[in-house]
Amino acid sequence: MRVLVAEDERDLADLVAVGLRRHAMAVDVAYDGAAAAERLAVNDYDVLVLDRDLPEVHGDVICRDLVRAGARTRILMLTAAASVPERVAGLGLGADDYLPKPFDYTELVARVQALGRRSEALQPPMLERHGIVLDTYRLQASRDGRFLRLSLKEYAVLEVLMRANGAVVSTETLLESAWDEHVDSFSSVVRVIVSRLRAKLGDPPCIRTVPGAGYLL
Repeated sequence: MRVLVAEDERDLADLVAVGLRRHAMAVDVAYDGAAAAERLAVNDYDVLVLDRDLPEVHGDVICRDLVRAGARTRILMLTAAASVPERVAGLGLGADDYLPKPFDYTELVARVQALGRRSEALQPPMLERHGIVLDTYRLQASRDGRFLRLSLKEYAVLEVLMRANGAVVSTETLLESAWDEHVDSFSSVVRVIVSRLRAKLGDPPCIRTVPGAGYLL
């Protein structure tokens, strides 16, 4: 899942980003509305965590423009205003969910995860292929009953490959889905993670490299 956190309170934004990354999400951060709009224009996000009172470009404008554009990105709106009329107004702009500050962090994570599941076609909580079982709620994986100790990045790449249902997944798609905007697209990070995954998945080999195209499971 790829998430954009748009929040002008830098410490809060950074804490939210770090926490979401612990749940195998690729997270970018924008500290004002102009930066958020720029990232939304060039990246495809599953979820936008949007502070309503952003400087430069107001959160209401970002929300309204995203909805009008027909983007699949789901919007979780944050605000210090917790009154019912404020929540109704935020949802009326097209936000999918609304969370007043201060919030319980576990609730924010749960809401982001729920919105992420809604941003794509309905998927079962358990994915299975080639004896591999992926529990997308617990972020756990096993193969033929053997528990796999995967890093969060290994898990994220494996999930993208499994959701492709046998189709080839390009290196670019893996970078966009499992890494944030700071990754060097010319680096070998995907190849390294895939190599580690192959070793942990064991025999028979199940991740195939398609020269010039990407990888398939």
